[in-house]
Amino acid sequence: MKCIEDEIPFEVPEGWEWERLSNLASFSGGKTPSTSRVEYWDGDILWVTSKDIKSKYIISSQLRLSTLGANQMRIYQPNTLLLVTRSGILRHSLPVAILKKCATINQDLKAIVLYMPQSAEYIYVCLKGMEPRLLLEYTKSGTTVENVNFAEFQKVLLPIAPVQQIDRIITATNNAIQLISTVEDNKVALISYWAKAKSKILDLAIRGKLVPQDPNDEPASVLLERIRTEKEELIKQGKIKRDKKESVIFKGDDNSYYLSDDSLPLNMPFVIPENWTWCTLQELCNYGDCINISSENIPANGWILDLEDIEKDSGKVIHRLTNCQRPSTSAKHKFSKNMVLYSRLRPYLNKVILADADGYCTSEILPLKFAKEICPRYAQIFLMSPFFVEYANLCSYGMKMPRLGTKDGQKAYFALPPYEEQLKIAHFVDSLFNKLQTIENNIT
Repeated sequence: MKCIEDEIPFEVPEGWEWERLSNLASFSGGKTPSTSRVEYWDGDILWVTSKDIKSKYIISSQLRLSTLGANQMRIYQPNTLLLVTRSGILRHSLPVAILKKCATINQDLKAIVLYMPQSAEYIYVCLKGMEPRLLLEYTKSGTTVENVNFAEFQKVLLPIAPVQQIDRIITATNNAIQLISTVEDNKVALISYWAKAKSKILDLAIRGKLVPQDPNDEPASVLLERIRTEKEELIKQGKIKRDKKESVIFKGDDNSYYLSDDSLPLNMPFVIPENWTWCTLQELCNYGDCINISSENIPANGWILDLEDIEKDSGKVIHRLTNCQRPSTSAKHKFSKNMVLYSRLRPYLNKVILADADGYCTSEILPLKFAKEICPRYAQIFLMSPFFVEYANLCSYGMKMPRLGTKDGQKAYFALPPYEEQLKIAHFVDSLFNKLQTIENNIT
């Protein structure tokens, strides 16, 4: 006789008993038939691996064996429990499943063959209910991945309820899991709705349908003409160079829009308010004109921004590292506070941020300095809008690493509102996004 009081993890109700798993089942493993023997594969017999343990019940597998391949394997019957004993997932989860069809298994799994197969549902509940403790006590790090110390795992004590209660426990557990699953599904649906809502807000914003127009605002055409005049002055002073291929959008006497190098009227993508105007992105910022800094000239405390530091679709920085934390080994683009930083690589990820400090970014990010009459936040909103994302995707080149070319970016259409309305749009978008974020935080 041996006292096991120190092994009892918690108290159980009167009438319950503790029993070791090794007294309830036998155990065995599996293997991988020779992959060079094509006659062993592509049959009808399940060959279950850790990749198949994704739900409570196993009714199929990614790979199957032929009868010839299965002849050298042990075939397990329904209601056998399968446990993943070697996988990186063991860092945070203990995958367990119940076979519902006859199957073979590979060497990363252990089969728990119960002496009373009808108890499979209850033993499953016990193992999943004790998952955090089992992971803590019986998993260990191997040379490559985590694994279960199965020799010790077999001795685990399980709380066995009276027969009359087991069915009620299983029913109550299944009902609770179903409810949780419904809640999780609803959360996923809500997150999808939030993404659609944000996209719609941005779309309405750049079409002039988010805030009312004020007839007293200076028309955007006057603002744009002033930007063009200031640009001409900078060219005369030799501070910037004229782009000989630059195309300027103007409104003709027939109230249609034209490109300066084309006599045919433009088919604009959507209708904008009367006091707005169309222009190209190149007219408003230094698109493609970047300041390159070699890695040795970046200070140790300089902010280094890489693509993975930007969250897709949100306009937020999720990681902020300095040069001493992540030393730069390549030349970077220098940027300043209030510049719009646009990722031209994989534009479908929609990574656009407004810099809140000076720093240095990867060459795949373009720092855009807009004219002082352009609200940087409105510019960011426009570049993140569904309209611009679609345009960038259509113009991108490269299959594996698509990116928006400089010329296509420069000639992109830009719907320009009066300056005061830009500020109102930026403020209202931020207000709506903050409310959506509060709802999301409360639910998730």
